[in-house]
Amino acid sequence: MLVTVIGRGHSGTRAMSRTLAESGVYMGAQLNGSSDLIPPDDLYEACRVMAKHVVHKGGLNWDFSNLHTMPIDPAFTRLVESYLSSVLESKEENRGWKLPETTLILPWIARMFPDIYYIYWTRDPRDSILSDHLTDDLADFGIPYDPTEDLSERRAISWQYQYELMRSTPSPSRRIDVRFEEFVMDQEATLGRIESFLDIPLVRIPVQPEAVSRWKLAPNPVDFDFFPKEALYQQ
Repeated sequence: MLVTVIGRGHSGTRAMSRTLAESGVYMGAQLNGSSDLIPPDDLYEACRVMAKHVVHKGGLNWDFSNLHTMPIDPAFTRLVESYLSSVLESKEENRGWKLPETTLILPWIARMFPDIYYIYWTRDPRDSILSDHLTDDLADFGIPYDPTEDLSERRAISWQYQYELMRSTPSPSRRIDVRFEEFVMDQEATLGRIESFLDIPLVRIPVQPEAVSRWKLAPNPVDFDFFPKEALYQQ
């Protein structure tokens, strides 16, 4: 089995990666404190290769249609295979990886690996954008957007871009959708679903209920009208 976790930075994907690793899934030769497979440089460059084919139509509108039909750039394939070398070359029965920036190249990852297991991970965007992340400025990965000096808005635009990219990508045949809030507030039931999906037993890691709706306690909580209602967590 080969599995990956798809979700924006600060969406809580660390919890899923840690769960997989502690359950015996080989998550790569070297992991950082966020349970990301590192070094990430080749995958970051792969993001820039694919971003050349994203069309920005202004505001919060992007056209991803070319990504689903055009030939995948051979440079992209080489970079991804280099980044994943320890996972792809492993003889372990169950293998996987997690790096939030994988979300930025989901259309081509799904085409490269159509038969692997995908865990689509989401979290209330108001919590996801509370602190800085490497993907806050999409331009760092060659992705076109309308720049702004408002840091919170920049993070929100990054969140929205990745949300729309995930929505536009044809669904892999093996996919499960998981909310961070459900993982925290009802871990047993949520892990039960994931166990059935992956067909392996999973350990239970400590969770922190206070991580849910943390944005409400922020000194200056932010919200944006363009956040889709279905993405917001209703307690």
